[in-house]
Amino acid sequence: MSKSKHKKQNGDASATAYELIMDAIVTQKLAPSQKVSENILTEMFDISRTMARNIMEQLTAQQFLISVSPRITRVAPLTLLDVRQNFAMRKMLQPDIFALAAAQVDYKQIVKLNEAISYKEPITDDEVALKLLKANKRFNVSMAQQVKYPLLIHWISQLEDTTLRIYWLYIKMKKVLPYALEHQRLLLEAIKKDQSLEIREQTHKILSVCEERVLDAIFLHDQLFTQDLMLPGGARGFERAGAEKAPD
Repeated sequence: MSKSKHKKQNGDASATAYELIMDAIVTQKLAPSQKVSENILTEMFDISRTMARNIMEQLTAQQFLISVSPRITRVAPLTLLDVRQNFAMRKMLQPDIFALAAAQVDYKQIVKLNEAISYKEPITDDEVALKLLKANKRFNVSMAQQVKYPLLIHWISQLEDTTLRIYWLYIKMKKVLPYALEHQRLLLEAIKKDQSLEIREQTHKILSVCEERVLDAIFLHDQLFTQDLMLPGGARGFERAGAEKAPD
C-alpha cells in the first residue's frame, strides 16, 4: 500500500471516529462534565489510543472538552450562558453571511438541503433527531462556504456544533425542531430573489424564534440541572416526555 493511500485511510478513520465522539457529546452519551480519557474513548469507540489522544486534543482546542488538570479532562458543560452566547453570535454573523451568500449560492442545492430539515412529524427516534440536526448544520455551513472566508467558515462550523448540543435538548423535550417551517420558506424565497434586507430579516427572525423556544423549554423543564443543561438519567432522560405538535 502506498504511503498516500495509507495516510488517506488513516485520515478517513480519524474523521469517522471524531464524528462518532462528537455525536456522543451532542446526544449526551458523553454527558456534560463527564470525565473522559484515552482509555474511555478507546473502549467506547474501538479506536487506538493514539487516535483517541489526537481527537481529545482537537476537541479540547475547540472547547468541547475541558482540561481540568494534567490528569483530568471532562466534557465541556452546557449552560444557559453557552446557549445565550451561541444565539447572540449567530444573530450577529448569520444574517450578513446569508445575505452575502445569496448571489453565489446554488439555489437548487439550497432547496435540497432545506428539504432535509423540513420534518413535520413528532421526532421520537434519536437517529432521526441527529440526522435532522446534522442536515440543519449542513444548510448553515453551506451558506457560509459561499462567502469563501476560511476563518469565517471555521467559526460557523464550531458554532453549529454547539447548536447541535442545544437543539438536541429541545428535541428531547419537545419532540420537534425549534424553527418554524414558514420562516424557512420565506428565507428561501428571499434567497432566490437575492433580497438582502429580507434575507437578513428572515434569518434574524428564525434565530430569535429558536432562541425564545429553546429558553422557554429550558426554564419550564423542572428536571434540568441548574449548572449543566444535562438530561436527567443520561441520554434517555427525556423519553418520558410526551410528543407535542410541531411549531407552525
